[in-house]
Amino acid sequence: MNNNLWLIDLPWWGYIVVALAFTHITIAAVTIYLHRCQAHRALELHPIVSHFFRFWLWMSSGMVTKEWAAIHRKHHAKCETEDDPHSPQVLGIQKVLREGAELYRAEAKNLETLEKYGSGTPDDWMERNVYTKHSGVGLRMMLIINVVLFGPLGLTIWAVQMAWIPITAAGVINGIGHYWGYRNFAADDASTNIIPWGILIGGEELHNNHHSYASSAKLSSKWYEFDIGWMYIRLMQMVSLAKVKKIAPKVHFDWAKTRCDLDTLQAVITHRFDVMGKYGAMLKTAYKQELDKIHHAYEQRSHERVSIERIKHWLHLDAIHLQDKEKQELHNALQHTHQLQKIYDLKQELMAIWSRSTVTQEQLLKSLEDWCHRAEASGIEALEEFSRRLRCYKMA
Repeated sequence: MNNNLWLIDLPWWGYIVVALAFTHITIAAVTIYLHRCQAHRALELHPIVSHFFRFWLWMSSGMVTKEWAAIHRKHHAKCETEDDPHSPQVLGIQKVLREGAELYRAEAKNLETLEKYGSGTPDDWMERNVYTKHSGVGLRMMLIINVVLFGPLGLTIWAVQMAWIPITAAGVINGIGHYWGYRNFAADDASTNIIPWGILIGGEELHNNHHSYASSAKLSSKWYEFDIGWMYIRLMQMVSLAKVKKIAPKVHFDWAKTRCDLDTLQAVITHRFDVMGKYGAMLKTAYKQELDKIHHAYEQRSHERVSIERIKHWLHLDAIHLQDKEKQELHNALQHTHQLQKIYDLKQELMAIWSRSTVTQEQLLKSLEDWCHRAEASGIEALEEFSRRLRCYKMA
């Protein structure tokens, strides 16, 4: 019998389970409702589910839907630039990790951001008069409920709830997710997949996949990746509580192809992030060998030395994203290796094909076929293999 003043008495591990359950509901609300549904319109939620998530977020985080969606949309629109609200590439990883929540709150006060990027979010009576107007009331309600249910340990559970989103979303995803990890796709930014199994942060760990196909309701891509948020969406879909609008297109191949056609062109443009991701992966050994040559050359000329890590980073970027000084330093480095210069030049030329908007499909197709001919005549085995694979891309 419970003789305490609070309603529920649990063993020590029970309180840990409750804290994890409460924070996981919050994470599910962020990734499914705020992120995939509101910010990117990748799915529709039943009004009951949608309002439950809004109510839970009001109590567990105090986040306002319009603010969150607007800030996240701006992050995608201005990614890795000075206008990005929380880029570790611009602000530094330490600042984003330590002050992620403060960066969010500062941007939430930017009325221009809210007006430009916050359209289409809930604007009903509850949103205007309760959730937005009294965002702090929900946090106090959650504190009272936790203490009534679990006594003094309810205060600890509440403190964990309050810290969970600032640490996991504002810090880990916005910080580490643009700084450290692996990349399936060569997105136009520094986004990374932190780990292949998106459980603790609801699938948001697969951040490179998301930035490559932002409007996809599913964040996992490879067979070994797991997105628990997608699992919840599929379960809700089975009982008509969710409707998926879009997922990332699957890559298909016709291995019998020996020449590029219009279907190849369309598939290459559609899957350009996959194409460039494979370009880097297949030429990884050639990159390493040639970078070793540059390193050796710089050891002989200490006054010209440039960090090999910086060179590697520049090689993965589109040349238009490099500053003039960086372009010159990269150019000087590539003078020490004709093969790497060729690999880099062909990469820039391939990326330019889908960036050209003023030419016909037939002209783009001819450019793609010419590119394949030059790649296969390069004398670089990995490049020849990549070109033959490129010809086999096809639409579903």
